[in-house]
Amino acid sequence: MSSNDQVTLERIARNRNTSQKLVLRARIVLMSAHGRATGEIIRQLETSMPTVTRWRNRYQTSGIPGLLKDRSRPGRKKQIAENKVREVVEKTLHDKPLQATHWSTRSLAVAVGLSPATIQRIWKAHGLKPHLVHSFKLSRDPHFIEKLHDVVGLYLNPPEHAMVFSVDEKSQIQALDHTQPGLPMKRGRAETVTHDYKRNGTTTLFAALNTLDGKVIGQCLPRHRHQEFLQFLRIVNRQTAKGLDIHLILDNYATHNHPAVKEWLAKHPRFSFHFVPTSSSWLNMVERWLGQITQKRIRRGVFPSVPDLIAAITEYIGFTNDNPKPFVWTATVKTILAKVKRANEALDSPH
Repeated sequence: MSSNDQVTLERIARNRNTSQKLVLRARIVLMSAHGRATGEIIRQLETSMPTVTRWRNRYQTSGIPGLLKDRSRPGRKKQIAENKVREVVEKTLHDKPLQATHWSTRSLAVAVGLSPATIQRIWKAHGLKPHLVHSFKLSRDPHFIEKLHDVVGLYLNPPEHAMVFSVDEKSQIQALDHTQPGLPMKRGRAETVTHDYKRNGTTTLFAALNTLDGKVIGQCLPRHRHQEFLQFLRIVNRQTAKGLDIHLILDNYATHNHPAVKEWLAKHPRFSFHFVPTSSSWLNMVERWLGQITQKRIRRGVFPSVPDLIAAITEYIGFTNDNPKPFVWTATVKTILAKVKRANEALDSPH
């Protein structure tokens, strides 16, 4: 750096009327000329590596005039013709490529003669995501409304002198063990496990969620038959106060309607079954708790044996009952039926 440049840059850096961006540029060049390391410049000036590199290179190529004036920026991006945008949207919504089930940015770009980046911008502007699919299921139960009123009524207006339980089974829970030890998580790397595993047997979890206080009566049994369901009903009977009626919300699994189960119900009149409509598992509140235990304790667990798996499940049930957090049902029959109506209208309308 020449002495004249140094004097000029120092004057720029000291002048209180100079804009802060010019002061920063001048100080970057001065500190570099004095042999300061790049890291030191970044720390003292609280800037970034690209900024230091940019203005140091700009001074080397253009001198002080290169620091005083910003380079011209590119003009406004070329606009895509409206008919071309319409073509992209129509193809995305109504056509499919011959070799695939849905468009990608590259395949549609080739089909319409645009760049993949342009396709992405058009999709984003119109809220289109061809790579995503959301599943749904509408109940066709002829008694849907009656069952809906029955179950939602138990959630929102439970009867007096009674306990309401949401009941379900999680069958065929596998005691899985990895073939090799995994590697722990560390900075910059997620926990790693082998893709293959050993099956060490299965168990079935029967669970009854108390809709009032969030506590769970749970039992792991070897199979998923009416005999095991009756055994679980006896457990519920023993663990609930004798003077209270028991209302159980259940799905339509065959074991719940087995003749032996009906015979047991006739002998225990304080028990009442309430069935959710078919294809309406979302209406059974215990499904939420079963999802939690799957995510938090089972899915990534390592279980050398079925007893280890049962011990982990039992421990989680104990944790739930020590720290109960009831699920609060807020949807009314009216709001649910309105959503079902909108869904049916969407299915019946042309796309």
